[in-house]
Amino acid sequence: MCIAAFIWQAHPLYPLLLLQNRDEYHNRPMKALAWWDVDGCEILGGRDESTKSPMEFAEQLATDAHQYNGFNLIVADIHSKSKVSPGIHVLSNAKLDSPWHKAQRLGKGFKQMLNRYGKNEVNVKEMVEKLMKDKVKANKSKLPGICALDMEFILSSIFVEMDTPLGLYGTRSTAAMTVGAGGEISFYDEYLEKGVWFERTVNYHCNTLFWPGSKSPKL
Repeated sequence: MCIAAFIWQAHPLYPLLLLQNRDEYHNRPMKALAWWDVDGCEILGGRDESTKSPMEFAEQLATDAHQYNGFNLIVADIHSKSKVSPGIHVLSNAKLDSPWHKAQRLGKGFKQMLNRYGKNEVNVKEMVEKLMKDKVKANKSKLPGICALDMEFILSSIFVEMDTPLGLYGTRSTAAMTVGAGGEISFYDEYLEKGVWFERTVNYHCNTLFWPGSKSPKL
């Protein structure tokens, strides 16, 4: 049950600031944060060990989606119009900004830390440690009731860890990304590999960022 919090078009320094936890089985093969080539385009991110490209995966998912329960998939084109309102948003295994315990808890903490930083640069590593490592679980009476109560209780914290018959499951990576108005992008990643946590930061610049309401690319 992954979770993400972001502020969009509502911060003095960052048109976009994103925090995300990715939950999965610890033994699932994956590659750490890196640049990788797909059809001549460079993509920065972690990667599951699969032979499918992101486009092939998305096309297959569109065909097979009826076979699964409800889920969230985020795919975006930086040049397309935004349908998300400016402000702070949280997304977990429900609709955007659903009033789940973990979503509300993360949203509240995210807002408090942003207010503390004010107009200054944020320390994404501090935000990751204080917000995304949170293991506080919901009161069972407040759970949304979408699956077995015991399972839902374990998954109700922002940071998840549990033992299952198929192996350890839980938060395996945490990402924090800041996008500056001038195209400066910083991607911080913490990931678990064979029981050990590693971290990496990649800084780069994007020359053509379009933001809602702009008349020309942000250079």
